[in-house]
Amino acid sequence: NYCTSSIPWEEDISIYKQGEFIDLCRGPHLPSTKFLKAFSLTNISGAYWLGNSDNEMLQRIYGVAFPSKKELNEYFYFLEEAKKRDHRKLGKQLELFMFSDEAPGMPFYLSNGQVIRNELESFLRSLQESFNYKEMKTPLMMNQRLWEQSGHWNHYKDNMYFSEVDQQQFALKPMNCPGHMLIFKDRLRSYRDLPIRMAEFGQVHRHEFSGALNGLLRVRSFCQDDAHIFVTPHQIEEEITLALQLIDNVYRTFGFNYEIELSTRPEKYMGDTHLWDQAEGALENVLENLGYDFKVNEGDGAFYGPKIDIHIKDALNRSHQCATVQLDFQMPEKFDLEYINEHNEKVRPVVIHRAVFGSIDRFLGILIEHFGGAFPTWLAPVQVKILPVSNEVHKEYSDQVMNRLKQEGIRVEKDSREEKLGYKIREAQINKTPFILVLGDKEVEKGYVNVRSYWDKATKEMELDGFVTGIKQSIANKDLLE
Repeated sequence: NYCTSSIPWEEDISIYKQGEFIDLCRGPHLPSTKFLKAFSLTNISGAYWLGNSDNEMLQRIYGVAFPSKKELNEYFYFLEEAKKRDHRKLGKQLELFMFSDEAPGMPFYLSNGQVIRNELESFLRSLQESFNYKEMKTPLMMNQRLWEQSGHWNHYKDNMYFSEVDQQQFALKPMNCPGHMLIFKDRLRSYRDLPIRMAEFGQVHRHEFSGALNGLLRVRSFCQDDAHIFVTPHQIEEEITLALQLIDNVYRTFGFNYEIELSTRPEKYMGDTHLWDQAEGALENVLENLGYDFKVNEGDGAFYGPKIDIHIKDALNRSHQCATVQLDFQMPEKFDLEYINEHNEKVRPVVIHRAVFGSIDRFLGILIEHFGGAFPTWLAPVQVKILPVSNEVHKEYSDQVMNRLKQEGIRVEKDSREEKLGYKIREAQINKTPFILVLGDKEVEKGYVNVRSYWDKATKEMELDGFVTGIKQSIANKDLLE
């Protein structure tokens, strides 16, 4: 009676029966238990009926079931791997980042983590320069009226941080686009100036519920690798094509496979439906011309325009949405943006929003788990660890080797602690250092280095020049495995 009285009269009720077991639930159930070839009980816990402590305490049993033993084993292997690769655990072990109650949800990057961030930014910065982007920097805090003008106020005000300055309301930016609109509007533009590709590694703030925070994957302060491309209507498809080519270049460098999704007009949108249809058609044309397979996600576009979302697959085949390309006819209208066309008329540009990493912080979290903390050499915070067999006897040669590597721009450290060599080797491997150089009497005599690679536990003797040439080539090529 309690059950039936708590169900609204207008709600449909589903009942599932298997043998003598009858279940009143939303379902669905399998047609028969014969489909469950392998199962395992995983956990038990107490639970109050309907989550109310005034009700009876029940015993909740958790379990998983699969059509085959192979799939069951794969599931537990996935759980074990995911646990080992947890970026929060590895971030602490490898001293990459930390969090503090003094700034909840806002990461502090330690030296090792900052090295990786710098490498990521440098890589994308160099690539963007080859695609003729111009890097900008806009203020962290701007007047509230700007966000009202852009339309973000109605969609983001509950997730924004505010401050009062000179009796005016200001807000920390939740995204970078309005600042780029102001830069475009600062002077009169000609059609000859377009396309204008503005890029920014911009720090943004969004207030997330504390229960939603998850290491670097969900934070309140993060860096977006935003770009805004101002184009004429005739340049739309060409510029979207170039943006997708840049994204493909980046993801291939990290070895990511990806899937593409076209998101169309949401229920709450800005602007004219004709412009939306035109924008969605342009994105679809580009994807078809490039030969990409894609699926359409109806109603999941941004409030200002449709978008192409890129979902990468990590080493555990988990999907992460990072890169995005969004077409926007609304923001130029909101900010009264104009350029002079070939007929000497003032007309509106179209804006393409583009991100590759999305959030650099989140992308770093994904990379940590994808590589299990064993970064390719070009990304590794310490690329080479030098271990002299004797700190006194082999000090001079180990210093020579270290100075040579530093001169070549290689990130190197020497472990001079009075510890056993085996202990220091194990520690360097636990820290996932790409290369360990052990230097003893034989190496000093020959002018060689004894090389241990993280990916290949075998050791080999090499001339120092040969090792330097090889590692520099690996870094330059951004090799994934050594």
